[in-house]
Amino acid sequence: MLPIRSLERPHILTIVLIASLGALNLNILLPSLNEIARAFAVPYSYVQLMLSAYMALTGALQLVIGPLSDRYGRRPVLLISLSIFLVATLVCIYAPTIGVLLAARMVQATVIAGLVLSRAIVRDMVPLDQAASMLGYVTMGMTLVPMVSPAIGGYFANSFGWQANFAITLIFGGFVYLVCLLTLAETNKAPADSFTEQFRAWPQLLRSRRFWGFSFTATFGSGVFFSYLGGAPFVGSEILGMSPSELGYQFAYVGLGYMVGNFISGRYSTRLGAVNLMNAGAIVSASGAIVPMLLFWAGWQVPTAFFAPMLLVGLGNGMTLPSANAGMVSVAPHLAGAASGLGGAMTIGGGSIMSVIASAVLSRETGPYPLLAVMLASTILSFFASSYIRILDRQEADEE
Repeated sequence: MLPIRSLERPHILTIVLIASLGALNLNILLPSLNEIARAFAVPYSYVQLMLSAYMALTGALQLVIGPLSDRYGRRPVLLISLSIFLVATLVCIYAPTIGVLLAARMVQATVIAGLVLSRAIVRDMVPLDQAASMLGYVTMGMTLVPMVSPAIGGYFANSFGWQANFAITLIFGGFVYLVCLLTLAETNKAPADSFTEQFRAWPQLLRSRRFWGFSFTATFGSGVFFSYLGGAPFVGSEILGMSPSELGYQFAYVGLGYMVGNFISGRYSTRLGAVNLMNAGAIVSASGAIVPMLLFWAGWQVPTAFFAPMLLVGLGNGMTLPSANAGMVSVAPHLAGAASGLGGAMTIGGGSIMSVIASAVLSRETGPYPLLAVMLASTILSFFASSYIRILDRQEADEE
C-alpha cells in the first residue's frame, strides 16, 4: 500500500501509472478505427485523424506543459491536466457526431502531461545514467498497457461497440488521478521564477548539439513505432483481412519486445552507456522492418509474417528511447521540464508526421512494402543521430 502523501520521492509505481495512461489512450482505439468510420459513415481518413492529429497536438502541448511544471511544480500541472482529460473522455463516450468526437479526442491530448512529467520527475530525483536506468524500468512497466490494450479494445469493440474503449480509459484515468492525488509528492524543489523564463531559456537548449542529437535519436527511433501505428491497422484490415479482435492481439508483439528492450535498458544502461544502447537499438529495429519485407517477398503473406517481426521493432525502441529521453532532460538539468517538453514535442510531432506518411503511402496494391520502407528509413536516421552523440563525446574528451 502506498503511503498517502508522505513520500519524499514518488513511488516508481506511481510514475508507471502516470506514463501508462497516455499509452492506453493512444493504443486502445487502434482496432476500432474502421468501426468508428462505419458508425459515423465517414471515410477512414477522417477517423485516422484520431491518431495523427491527436499525436501532433500532444507534441504541441509538451511545449507548454514542461515549462509550466518548471514554474508551478509537477504535481499541480499533472492533476489539472488529468482533470481535463477525464472530462474530454466522458464527452467522447456520448459524442453524437464525428465532429464532436474528434474535438473531444483532441482535448484528450492533455494526457500527455503524464509522459512529459514522468520523465521530468525521474530526472528531478537522479542523475543521467541512473535516470536512463530508472526510465527503462518505468517504461518496461508501462509497456504492459500498449501490449494488451489493443487486444482489450478489439474485444470490447466487438462485444459492446467502440464507446466501450473510452469507458475503459475513463475508469483507468480516474484511478490514476486518485493515485496521484494521494501519493504524488512534488519533486521540483527549485521552481523557475516565471513561466516565460523557461521559453527564454530555450535558446540554451537549441544551441546544444547534444540536445539535438538525443532529440533526433528519439524522434526517428519512435518514428519507427508511430509509422507502424499509422499503417498497421490498414495492413491488418485491408490487406490481410483481419477483424478488430484478431488485429488487436497482433499488437502484443511490439509491446512484448518493447518491454524486453526496456528491461535491457534498466539493467545495463549504466554498464554499457547510453550511446551504445541507442546504436544497438536502432540496428535491432531495422531488422524488424527488413525481416517482414523478406518474408512477404518470399511469398509468406500471412499476419504472422508481418506482425511477429515487430517484436524486434519494439525491442529496439525499448533499448533506444530511455537513454534518448534521459539524455534530452540531462543537457540542462535546471531546465528538465522545458527540455522534456521541447524534446517530447519534437519526438511526438515527428512521429505524427511519420504516421501520416505511412498511412498515405499504403494501398491494397502496394502491400506492406511502403510502410516497411518508411520504418527502415527511420531506423537508419536514428542510428546516425545517436552516432553523432558519440562523435560529440569524443570531441569533448579530446578537448579535455
